[in-house]
Amino acid sequence: MDAHTGLFYAFAAVLLFAAFKVITARNPVHAALYLVLAFFQASALWMLLKAEFLAITLVLVYVGAVMVLFLFVVMMLDINLDGMRKGFWKHFPLAAGVGALIALQMAAVLMGGFRLSEPPRTVLAVGEVAVQLSNTKELGKLLYSEYLYPLEVAAAILLVAMIAAIALTLRQRKDSKSINPADQIRVKSADRVRLVKMNPTMAAPEPEPVVAPVEEKKA
Repeated sequence: MDAHTGLFYAFAAVLLFAAFKVITARNPVHAALYLVLAFFQASALWMLLKAEFLAITLVLVYVGAVMVLFLFVVMMLDINLDGMRKGFWKHFPLAAGVGALIALQMAAVLMGGFRLSEPPRTVLAVGEVAVQLSNTKELGKLLYSEYLYPLEVAAAILLVAMIAAIALTLRQRKDSKSINPADQIRVKSADRVRLVKMNPTMAAPEPEPVVAPVEEKKA
């Protein structure tokens, strides 16, 4: 066994462990952190397969953006863990059956690739010289040549979604107690403090006359 094969089995073992802990962890924050670990191991496997673009995309997009967002949302929400555990064993047989079916389908698709004894070779035309190809470079050429218009449409859709998300967060709410920073900057001292002119001395109030009670004489 060479070093390449050893690293593959090591990353695969950690990936399977992290994926198992994602679905068995009792704390949602721990499950999200295990999912981040699973993404890192999958990225390492992509690197071993010489798919550098997919590896760096997995780290930047999923680990750097999506999972960080999920982690903050999970930490901010007050999740009732007891309520989430109710009905687990009731739906477990159906979930296990669906998971086994998906695993069998993936195994049937991937077994054809595992049977290859050697990696596929690039067929060169007569007179061509074998050069070192870069997956990222070739993918970039393909995206910005044949798939330029679909890429622009996807970028426009993502831009609209980003603007819509910002517009939803900036909508006026009646129960929100937000303060406009521009109003705070333009405020003056006269708007905050009102000076009232008062006399330095005030006359003491006159005492009220004391009336003695009248005693009634008994006959």
